[in-house]
Amino acid sequence: MTKELRADIVIVGGGTGGCAAALAAAKAGKNVVMTEETDWIGGQLTSQAVPPDEHPWIEQFGCTRTYRQFRDGVRRYYRDHFPLTPQARANPYLNPGNGWVSRLCHEPRTALAVLNQMLAPYVHSGRLTILTRYRIESARTDGDRVVSVTVRHVGTGDRIELSAPYFLDATECGDVLPLAGVEYVTGAESKSQTGEPHALDGDPNPLDMQAITYVFAMDYIEGEDHTIEKPAQYDFWRNYKADFWPDKQLSLAGVRPHTLEPIRYELFPETTRYALYTYRQIVDKANFVEGTFLSSVTLVNWPQNDYWLGPVFEVSEEERVRHLEGAKQLSLSFLYWLQTEAPRPDGKQGYPGLRLRKDVVGTEDGLAMYPYIRESRRIKAEFTVLEQHVSAECRPDGKAEQFYDSVGVGSYRIDLHPSTGNRNYIDVSTVPFQIPLGSLIPIRVDNLLPACKNIGVTHITNGCYRLHPVEWNVGEAAGYLAAYCLERGVSPRAVRNTRSELEQFQQLLLKEGVELSWPTIRPV
Repeated sequence: MTKELRADIVIVGGGTGGCAAALAAAKAGKNVVMTEETDWIGGQLTSQAVPPDEHPWIEQFGCTRTYRQFRDGVRRYYRDHFPLTPQARANPYLNPGNGWVSRLCHEPRTALAVLNQMLAPYVHSGRLTILTRYRIESARTDGDRVVSVTVRHVGTGDRIELSAPYFLDATECGDVLPLAGVEYVTGAESKSQTGEPHALDGDPNPLDMQAITYVFAMDYIEGEDHTIEKPAQYDFWRNYKADFWPDKQLSLAGVRPHTLEPIRYELFPETTRYALYTYRQIVDKANFVEGTFLSSVTLVNWPQNDYWLGPVFEVSEEERVRHLEGAKQLSLSFLYWLQTEAPRPDGKQGYPGLRLRKDVVGTEDGLAMYPYIRESRRIKAEFTVLEQHVSAECRPDGKAEQFYDSVGVGSYRIDLHPSTGNRNYIDVSTVPFQIPLGSLIPIRVDNLLPACKNIGVTHITNGCYRLHPVEWNVGEAAGYLAAYCLERGVSPRAVRNTRSELEQFQQLLLKEGVELSWPTIRPV
C-alpha cells in the first residue's frame, strides 16, 4: 500500500541545497515536504562529511544571509556546548578544527544540529515535513508538468506518493531528472559543443565524470593499536597506479592541481611538506580545555581516496553498486595502508594509533553515510554557464559575465578532480561570478527546479558552482522561486522572461538577504 501526501512544494533530497530550499519555501509561508535518503539532512555538510569549501571573502560578503546564519550557528554551537579555551572562545573567527582547507572546519554532527535548529520552527509548526531514509523511486508526469513522485523507505520498503504544484530536485545526482523525463546532460562536453578552452577535444563523453570519495574520520592515539581488519580489496589498491598519477594511489604522493607537478605529502606536520592530517582537521584539541579530546580529529577527503574507476549513475544497478563498493574499499584500504605501511619521517612504517571514528560520521563501517558527489546530472537549461563566462583567462577585464537575471553569487576555482575518463585534475582560476536564473529553468518542464549541483552548468563550470555556499544559494533561490510562482500564479519561465516579474523577484531575494552582485572594489 502506498500512502499519499500533498504539499505546496516537494523537495526531493535533503542535502545542503535541499535544506536551504526548504528553509526559504517554509519562510515564505508554503507547506513543504522534504525527503532525504540517509539518516541525516545536510548532504555535503553532514552525510558526506565535507566541511565548507569557501572563497577568501566569506567572512565579509559573498553568500546569502541564511548561509551566514548557518556559519554563525556553527561557531555558537561550540561556544554554547563545548569547554573552549579562553583564547578560542574570544576568537570571533573561531575555526574549531583549524584545518587549512577552510575558515570553518567543523564536525558533521555540529552541522546537523545547526540545520535542525534552523528548520525547527517550521517542523514544529507542521509547515515542513522531513522524511529521512526515503529515496525517490518513480515520477508521474502530465505533458510538461510533474504530477507526483513516489519515494520508498530504504529500510521498510514503505512507499509515499508526494503531490504538489512544484517539485525541486535537490538530490546529489539529479535523480528526479530521468524519472520525470526532464532533459539533462551528463559527463564532459566537447569543445565543438561549448567552445570552452578546457572542454574535451573530439567527441563528448557522457560517462566522464569527476571522482567520488567516501570520506572517513580518524584521530591518532600514540602508543595504541587501532589497526582495522585488512580490507577485501587491499591487495588490488596497494598495487593500483593510474597512468596519469605520479605514484601508486596508496602513497603520500599527489600533484599540484593547477600545474600537475608531482608533490609529496607528510601525514603529520613534522617536516616542511604539506601535512595531510591538518588539511581537513575538524577538531583541533588545542581549541578545547585540556582533556576534552584525546586527539585532534581529521576527515580524510584527500587525493589518495578519490575514486575514479567508474561513474555511479547513468550505469546499470550492478555497476553502480560495484563502484560504490570499490570507493568504500579504496578508503578503507588507504586507512589500512596508513596504519601498517605508510613511511614515517623516523624511518618506521605505519601509524597503528590512527583510530577510525565511526561516531563522527554516524555509521557502523566508519565511512560517511553517502559518498561525496562532485558532479551530477545537469538540466538542459534556458541558459548554461560556460567557462568563457567565469574563467580568469577568458575575462581580461577581471570581471565575470554580468547576468541580468542574477539570483545569487559565488566564487571558487574551477576545481575538477581526476575523472572516470582517466583524466587528471583541471584547475583554472576564476573571477567572482553570479548565478543566473536561466540556469535554474529547464528548457521544457514547467514545475520542476534544480536545487543542488544539477543546474545549467557544464562539466567544466560545475567545478566552481558545486561548492557549499553556491549550492546553498541555488537551493535558497529555487525555494523562493517556487513560493513566488505559487503566490503570483506565474511560471518560473515567466518570472525570468517578464521584466516586471524578474525585478520583483530579485527585490524579494535582496530583502531576504540574497546577494545578487559582488561589491566593486576601487583604489583609494
